[in-house]
Amino acid sequence: MRMLLAGNWKMNGLKTALAEIRSLKRGLADEPARADVLICPPATLIMESARVVEEGPMSVGGQDCHAKASGAFTGEMSAEMLRDAGATAVILGHSERRQYHGETNLTVAGKMTAARRAGLMAILCVGESEREREAGQAVAVVTGQLEASIPSGVEAGDFTIAYEPIWAIGTGKTPTIAEIAEMHAAIRETLAARFSAAGETIRILYGGSVKPDNAAEILAVRNVDGALVGGASLKAADFLAIIRAVPRR
Repeated sequence: MRMLLAGNWKMNGLKTALAEIRSLKRGLADEPARADVLICPPATLIMESARVVEEGPMSVGGQDCHAKASGAFTGEMSAEMLRDAGATAVILGHSERRQYHGETNLTVAGKMTAARRAGLMAILCVGESEREREAGQAVAVVTGQLEASIPSGVEAGDFTIAYEPIWAIGTGKTPTIAEIAEMHAAIRETLAARFSAAGETIRILYGGSVKPDNAAEILAVRNVDGALVGGASLKAADFLAIIRAVPRR
């Protein structure tokens, strides 16, 4: 399975940030990556970013979409609009969307259906809070999110999973290697139960304070098929260092 390194820029980046994408493209051209590379900039930069990466070794995605294809939803963006702007993927169910915008598993499931409808690969985010981990509920919480956020009709080839413990996002904290391995194994088991043999082909990314100095160790863990990178993806040099940490398989 070819790994995926996805950069989530969140609410960061003006037009000047396109220079980082150009630098990343040059870096990948000089040293072809052993992984697929995706950049998810803010919506204002998707179209121009898609032009920058055209015919290059990476692609562009969105950070969210609406469940409907069109309608009276001021300020929203449909999966079809993302596709029209040049996106090939979309991040769904990120903990910041769940926390700050009240998104439920049902909401995320509707967006998963929308991504499939538009031909976008969904990156479905799941993760537990620090309190849930300390209570010994981490695996149950994450597998429960997984089961409830994947709607009927979605197939194994339509999406990727990103496990991001909420307490590790932007904090500099990371789970132990054993904790990452345990959770990714549980996610794999849940996917296999739902999709049989095809569940083995679904990529499971790790996210949460992934940096150049810990990427190699994390990416070497069994069932870790790449990373969803936040702040370290904003600078081409840092993101390239993470991409170069991908182990040979």
